[in-house]
Amino acid sequence: MTALGFLHPGHSAEDDYPRIEQLLGSDIRLDVVHTETGEDVHRVEALRAMGTPQLLAPAVEELRLSGAEAVVWACTAGSFALGWEGARDQVRALARAAGTPASSTSFGFAHALREVGVRRVAVGATYPDDVAGLFADFLRAGGAEVVAVRGAGADVVTAAEVSAWGEAELFALARSADDPSAEALLLPDTDLHTAAHLPALEEELGKPVLTAAQVTVWEALRLADRRVNAPALGSLFAREPLVQV
Repeated sequence: MTALGFLHPGHSAEDDYPRIEQLLGSDIRLDVVHTETGEDVHRVEALRAMGTPQLLAPAVEELRLSGAEAVVWACTAGSFALGWEGARDQVRALARAAGTPASSTSFGFAHALREVGVRRVAVGATYPDDVAGLFADFLRAGGAEVVAVRGAGADVVTAAEVSAWGEAELFALARSADDPSAEALLLPDTDLHTAAHLPALEEELGKPVLTAAQVTVWEALRLADRRVNAPALGSLFAREPLVQV
């Protein structure tokens, strides 16, 4: 049994993890521990504060005691808002506290792009434009070429609102964010329910679609040196591995 640990902010879309665990169809356990989020807003300073060592410490200790072999901070914005080097420092501190390999959803996206062999990407985000721009900057720091970014503009979209979206809203976001020159579409918000729709999204757009919960679990498996063929989770889980631990 491979036990993987996830630090998940709040209680939005966490039910994607048991769905993914079932779709993996293997001896893999996904342990999700919730962290405090503070105010439910996508403001840069609030996002940076969500992933401080002090705020994550109780959940990290719970995962450490559960026997997790790898730990991932399952909050995309709570890592990329720190910039590449700040996010790197964050996961290094997390690894020290957990006593296991550690990463974050943001780095999961960067590594997953290498896995599927693409560089040019489009981004569909439910974040305000300034926050969506920070994710694009993070991807560029990792070597990606971001050809299009679709943010939420000035609209305030909370985690609770996003987690209530259904298939129609999800596909509308994907279609509006895609760009013909992009080799893959990225949907970075961990509050989106996407696990049930990955093959359909990829069929609709004709390209790999990488989403937050999907890459978070893949990143944890990568850290634990596990490779699982699970086509129901999209092309990321249906390829020979290109990324080496």
